Amino acid sequence: MIARVIVDISASDVDRVFDYRASDEIQRGLRVLVPFGRQNVEGYVIDVCDTTDVPEDKLKDVSSVLDDRPIISEEFLHLCDYMTDRFHLRKIDVFRLFLPAKMRGGRIKELKKNFIFINPEYIDVDPNLFIKKTAGAQMEVYEYLLDVGTAEQSYLNANFSAAAVRNLVGRNVFLVKTENVLRTPYKGIVQKDDRVTLTPEQSNAVESIMLSDKPTLLFGVTGSGKTEVYLNCIERALKDGKTAIMLVPEISLTPQVMRIFRSRFGDDVALLHSGLSDGERFDEWRRLLTGEARVAVGARSAVFAPLTDVGLIVIDEEHDTSYVSESNPRYITRDVAFFRAKHNNAKVVMGSATPSVESFYAAKNGIYNAVYLKHRVNKREMPEIKIVNMCKEVSYGNSGMFSASLVSAIDECLNAGNQAILFLNRRGYSSYVMCRKCGYVAKCDDCDVSLVYHKEENLLKCHYCQRRYAMLDLCPNCKSPHIKQGFVGTERIVEQIKKMFPSARVIRMDNDTTRGKDAHLKLLGEFASGNADILVGTQMVAKGHDFANVTLVGIIDADMSLHFSDFRAVERTFQLITQVAGRAGREQKPGKVILQTHTPGHYVYRFATSYDYEGFYEKEINLLQATGFPPFTEILRMLISCENEQTALDATKLAIDKVRAVADKRANDFIYLTAMRSPKKRIQTKHRMQVLMRIKPDCDELRRAVYAVADEVTQSFPSVGCFTEINPNDLS
Repeated sequence: MIARVIVDISASDVDRVFDYRASDEIQRGLRVLVPFGRQNVEGYVIDVCDTTDVPEDKLKDVSSVLDDRPIISEEFLHLCDYMTDRFHLRKIDVFRLFLPAKMRGGRIKELKKNFIFINPEYIDVDPNLFIKKTAGAQMEVYEYLLDVGTAEQSYLNANFSAAAVRNLVGRNVFLVKTENVLRTPYKGIVQKDDRVTLTPEQSNAVESIMLSDKPTLLFGVTGSGKTEVYLNCIERALKDGKTAIMLVPEISLTPQVMRIFRSRFGDDVALLHSGLSDGERFDEWRRLLTGEARVAVGARSAVFAPLTDVGLIVIDEEHDTSYVSESNPRYITRDVAFFRAKHNNAKVVMGSATPSVESFYAAKNGIYNAVYLKHRVNKREMPEIKIVNMCKEVSYGNSGMFSASLVSAIDECLNAGNQAILFLNRRGYSSYVMCRKCGYVAKCDDCDVSLVYHKEENLLKCHYCQRRYAMLDLCPNCKSPHIKQGFVGTERIVEQIKKMFPSARVIRMDNDTTRGKDAHLKLLGEFASGNADILVGTQMVAKGHDFANVTLVGIIDADMSLHFSDFRAVERTFQLITQVAGRAGREQKPGKVILQTHTPGHYVYRFATSYDYEGFYEKEINLLQATGFPPFTEILRMLISCENEQTALDATKLAIDKVRAVADKRANDFIYLTAMRSPKKRIQTKHRMQVLMRIKPDCDELRRAVYAVADEVTQSFPSVGCFTEINPNDLS
């Protein structure tokens, strides 16, 4: 028997199949240990066969099998083939997506604990017959176990006499049993099942989703009850003996979603996301693998939940950019979900109050099934959005970050005993520091980006490589003490709010305050329980949260996402405004939104303030068609990086020459082709160039030809990193 193995080494020159001699127990999908060079390495059996081209004297034996069952299913073996072809990935990088990282190398295993109980032969016997009167510690622990029945050995050792426990175990008075113990995330999250009667709109949505043979786009305004639709669809899938996957865009949303899902499905639910401890992630993954849990909930990576017979995949807030992986391995979650759905004959539902333009275009053209939820379940009107022209504020003598309208609205909100959310999609205290005399801007030594000032730590930080620098007292260029701080961040917003409203209790929620384990849960729990009056945050506060007492949302700088050099900038601005506005007035109290902007005449605000997504879509889709952007084309980007600038330039020249040769043969399929420096010219000491092209959609052969060019560049310049992306979120 020959086992065909992919070894667990992430390098292009070994990203191929190696043959090993194996016993009859070897199956496809098993994880094995194999000799490779001078060491044993882990690998994955992707096939078994009877013959090999490897000479007998060169053939080595599989050293050992590492698991009691195949952990890569037949479905995932096919998914690996699809992802390597679609996204130009190494097979081993795809396999690593399928299982917890710490499982590799045996760094995490099932947690086993010893539990102690009294031998039944000694329960109804006078303890004085086997415990001496002088052995008080033995009697104490015996009486404790007689009362509670069973206890963890570590607990008994810590709270009683370990020697007494050992003595009684040694004399067979106490018996020991070893059990697997699950490390369950958010164990304390419980909620009664608040099952509600569906509205006619919701009932129609459930029926349409479950009857459709196409992916469904569920377009529902904020507060329209999309989650209840998901729950009912999942319930139906489980009744049919199927399993389900529920994806959310932000880790911060998972505690809230888990609370709802556990109330409905109990222990059938398992959680998968990067914020879990290694042990928690392993145990939740294993529960899904063994069938103990049938519903996977989590962020992007949960699309790889090891479930069989998947009946439904839900992608909530489908427009969110987090569903596109922007680091190796790069993939698009939606495409993976579609593959799994096709393989399992499952339903896919993508929900959003602000669908991506590409998705709505697909729904309009019959590629997706379109379902609408046009009304909030509590029949409340959407909150009023008031636009404040910050240019006029300056002319009135107000050069601060808060307009008079917003200050007044916060004061009114707090006096009424309500809560407010202030949104600014920029963390830190200020986005850059600059010398007023010579114009010097502090930049990272390793990256071509400005350093961000964090006042709490009095440090300058690079948000790309995480390097830290001391704050400037003097300009290093001209020695001037006149240092100016640039655009404000969430840290500075909190400082100003505390000065203006000293009695207000303020919580800040951004990447700096949510790094600790369960930090999202603690912060959101404090706010939801009324222990804070104002929540200041980045986009992690903008979607999905349901706070009954929030009546005011302040958007500090609505223009921030508008002026990126990205064809999706206007779309993302519309989405952010609508999503964050939807946090206000979700229950019985009416909501209000103050939107601060320096460009109030921009068309995006006209559509956003009236919640007119379809009007916005018509405007945007016409612009995209006229300029030749997705969904009318597909963007391919080849990003080339190297520490040596000249080598990067040489590699880019080779790449553009080769791609032009492809374009000459298929001129009708190319809409645009150019090579340039990346807008962020250097990240983590590496110079960055890019080849950008727009091609006709679904040109698989053309895409493979571009991938072949990328492989040729890598082979010709071993020190160069070269990867390709499909429709990247960020072209900088």
